[in-house]
Amino acid sequence: MKLIGRLFVIFFACLLASFAAGMVVTFAVAMPAWSQLDLGTMDQGPFELMWAFGVIFISAYALVPLLIVVVAAEAFSIRSVLFYAVAGALLGCVLYLQAAGWAAGTINVQGFARREIEIMAAAGIVAGFVYWLVAGRNAGLWHERPPSASPPASV
Repeated sequence: MKLIGRLFVIFFACLLASFAAGMVVTFAVAMPAWSQLDLGTMDQGPFELMWAFGVIFISAYALVPLLIVVVAAEAFSIRSVLFYAVAGALLGCVLYLQAAGWAAGTINVQGFARREIEIMAAAGIVAGFVYWLVAGRNAGLWHERPPSASPPASV
């Protein structure tokens, strides 16, 4: 029963982490263009649409690598916020490099902006932190035995 509850917590944490990563990517891509325009108040419609596409892209593209990290963290009871932040940054960078057509032999990346790898690393760090806040702090507790209530027998 604990496992089923834990799976729901993990699913919810992954959903919130993808929302946070989508928000970071949306702000990082759109903010330079918004800072140069003086058009008054910002219309929320296009921003929400960009955020939705960011969330969908990140959650669909990063699902399998994210599940590998989550399973490893649960199996080894890794509860460090640093682990989740570093894993998120590495996942963000590796997924970006794979999507951008990274050529390992020439060390060449064909990207869409100047600072896209930093954006993806930041999105991964934020997603890792959000996941840690919701589910990572209790990783592996569902399969640990609770301490026994009886005192140890003396010899």
